[in-house]
Amino acid sequence: MTKTLHTKIRSLTIFLLILTFIVITLSFLPKAKAETKIISLDPSSGNVGTTVQLIANISTPDGLYNISFNGVELLGGSASGNNVTASFTIPHAPEGAHDVTIIDMKTGENDTATFTVLTSYLFEPALPESPAQLQQEANVTISANMTGGKSNYTYPNIKVQTPSGNLTYEALVNITTNAVGDYYRNLTYPDDFSSGANTNFTGDYKILLNETVVNSFFIGLTNSSEYHRGDLVNIKAIDYPLNQNVSVTISFGNESIDSIPLNVTDGIINKNWHVPQDALVGNYTLSITPVPESKQEANDTQIFEVPGFRTEILTLNLANQTVPNIFIKAYDQSADVYYNTTSNGNGSASFMFERGIYNCEVFFKEVRVGTPPNVTITNKGEQMNFTCELANLNIKVMDMQNVSIPQVSISLTYNYTTNLDEKENRTETEFGETNVTGTLQLHSLLPNIDYTINASRYGDVFNQNNNTVSNLSAEAYVDIMILCPAKMLHVNVVDAHNQSIVNVTVKAQEFMGGLHYSKTTNINGTAILNCTFGRYFVRVYIGEIQLNETTVDLFQNQNISITCNFYGLTVSVRVIDYLGQPIPNANVTLQREGLQPRSNITKSNGVATFSDFIGGSVQIAIYLSDKTQPCIETASSVVSSATIEIKIGKYVLIAGILVETSQLATALVIAAAIILVILVEVYRRKHVKLQKSSD
Repeated sequence: MTKTLHTKIRSLTIFLLILTFIVITLSFLPKAKAETKIISLDPSSGNVGTTVQLIANISTPDGLYNISFNGVELLGGSASGNNVTASFTIPHAPEGAHDVTIIDMKTGENDTATFTVLTSYLFEPALPESPAQLQQEANVTISANMTGGKSNYTYPNIKVQTPSGNLTYEALVNITTNAVGDYYRNLTYPDDFSSGANTNFTGDYKILLNETVVNSFFIGLTNSSEYHRGDLVNIKAIDYPLNQNVSVTISFGNESIDSIPLNVTDGIINKNWHVPQDALVGNYTLSITPVPESKQEANDTQIFEVPGFRTEILTLNLANQTVPNIFIKAYDQSADVYYNTTSNGNGSASFMFERGIYNCEVFFKEVRVGTPPNVTITNKGEQMNFTCELANLNIKVMDMQNVSIPQVSISLTYNYTTNLDEKENRTETEFGETNVTGTLQLHSLLPNIDYTINASRYGDVFNQNNNTVSNLSAEAYVDIMILCPAKMLHVNVVDAHNQSIVNVTVKAQEFMGGLHYSKTTNINGTAILNCTFGRYFVRVYIGEIQLNETTVDLFQNQNISITCNFYGLTVSVRVIDYLGQPIPNANVTLQREGLQPRSNITKSNGVATFSDFIGGSVQIAIYLSDKTQPCIETASSVVSSATIEIKIGKYVLIAGILVETSQLATALVIAAAIILVILVEVYRRKHVKLQKSSD
C-alpha cells in the first residue's frame, strides 16, 4: 500500500510541474495588439496642392499621432479608438515618390507610404474679358507657372508660333525650377522672345512647351469679336508698305456691306467703322486687300458677330396658361425683314433681336390670335409675355338629377380658315373624356368659330339635339353644360313557374359605377326605373339574396323580363331508414343563408314538402320525434324543384318503432346464437338415442 501511495504522489508532482511550465511559457508570449499601419492613401499620386485622405491604425487607443511628409510634420491629432482618418494637402515638392509617415506619439511606432508628385504647368496669356480682344501690335503677358517639376532643373524654353505656321519665336528666359521643382515668371510676348517676334498677323498664336501646344491666344483686326447696331468698330492692322492703297471690306454672307478705301501712310491701318442701324444678326467678315508680301501665309481676314440681344417670350392664352406651338412673326422695322419662331412645349420662344423696334404677330394653327405691343430693344434683352386670344372650354355633363357623369367621351369638331399665308379652310377634331367631376376642360381653342360637341357613352352619342357652340367667345373660360338623358327601364320579374314575383327589389348599377337605381316590384311583379343613359347591371334581390342578374344597354327605353329560377321552388325531403323504409313524423329543417329556417314534419311516406322555396346552398337537419339534437345534418345545392332523399342508416323502423340498427343487429346475433344452441342440443340428444338403440 505504501508503494501505491508513493506512485500517486510522484504522478501528481509531474502533472503540477508540466502545468507550471505551460503557464510560465504563455506569460512570456507576445500579447496581440493593434499595430501602427497606414491602410490607404487616396489618391496616391497627384499634383502639388492635391488633397489626400489617409486611413491608418495606431497602437494606442485614442492616442496622439503625427503625419509628416518627407520628414516635415504636416498635422497631428487624436485617434478614434485605434483608427485614424485625416486629410492633408500635398506641399511643394519636386516630382517623384515622397514619404508619408504616421507616428504613434506614445509608443513611437510608425509606418510609411509613398505619394508620387506629378509635374503641373500652366502658361496662361493675359487676355481682355470677352468679347473684347487683342489687336495687332499688342503685347501679351504670359504667366508661366510650374509645380512638381524636377529639382533645380532647366526645361526647354517656351515658344510662340504665329498664325502663318512657319514662324516660331523662343523665349529669352530659361525655365529653371528651384529646389522643390517650382517656377514662376511673367513673360511678355514679343519683348521677351527672340528677334523678329511680333503680333503682326491675324489669328491664333500657339504657345509651345517642348514642341507641344499648351495654350494659345488670338490677335484680331478689331477690338472686339461682337458688336451691336450703332457700335464703333476699331480696325487696326500693321506691317503694310508705306503709301499702299488698300480696301477694308465688310461682308455679310456673299454680300458686301461696306468697302473703305485707305492709303497707308505709316505702315499702320487704324480705322473706325460704325455698325449700320439696319445690320442683320449674324457673322460678318472683315478683310483687307491687297495682302502685303509679309502676310501671304496669314491674310488679314477676321470674322466678327452682330449677335443681337436674347429676348425671351412666353406665350399665354386668355386664362394665363402657357401655350405651345404659337408661331411668332416679328417685323424688324430697321432692317425691313421678318424673323419667325415657334414656342416650345413650355410655351417659351426666344429671338436674338438687335437694337430697334419690332412689330409682332402671333398665330395658332396659322390663324392670327393676337398682335402684341411693339418690342423695343436698346442695350439689353427683354423678357415678356404674349397673350393670345385663345379660350378654354369647360364641358360639364350631368343627368336629370344634377349628378355629374364621369368617363363621357367627348369629340369636338370645328372648321376654321387660316390667314398666315394663303387662306385655307380646315377641319379638325379634338377628343377628351370627363373626369370624376363630370368635367372636361379643353385648352386654348380658337374663338369666334362654331364647335360641334358629341358626347357619348359606350360608343353611343346621346346629345344630338344639344351639340353646338356657336361663335365661341374670346374669354378665359367658357362654360357649357350637356344633359345626359334618362331612359325608362321596365322590368318584369317572374319565378321558375313564370309567375310574377311581388315585393322583390330590382337594382340597376351602371357599369362605370357611381350611378345606381332601385325599385320594388308591384303586385304585377313589375318595377319601372328611370335611369341615366348608359349600360347597367340589373339584379333582383329578396332581402340580401340575389335571385338573378342581367346586363342592359339602356340607350333607349327598354322592356325586359328577368326569370328567377331559384324563386318559388317546391322542395321535398324524403327521410328513409337503413332498409329504405320511409320514416314518418321526422322534423326536417331547411336553412338557406339569408333566410329564416323552415321546418316541416314528414308524413307517412317519409316526405316533408316545402313550397315557395328559394334555391341555393341549403343546410338540412333531421330531428327524430324524441330527440333535441339532429340525428343527421347535410348540405345540398337546390337549383330546381326536386325531392332530396336522406337515409338515416342509424335506425330501422320496426312495427312503427325506430330501433337503432346496432341494437337490432345485437338482438339478431343473440337470437341466432340461441337457435344454434337449441339445434346443437337437439342434434346431440338424437345422436344419444340412436346409440342406445344400436346397443
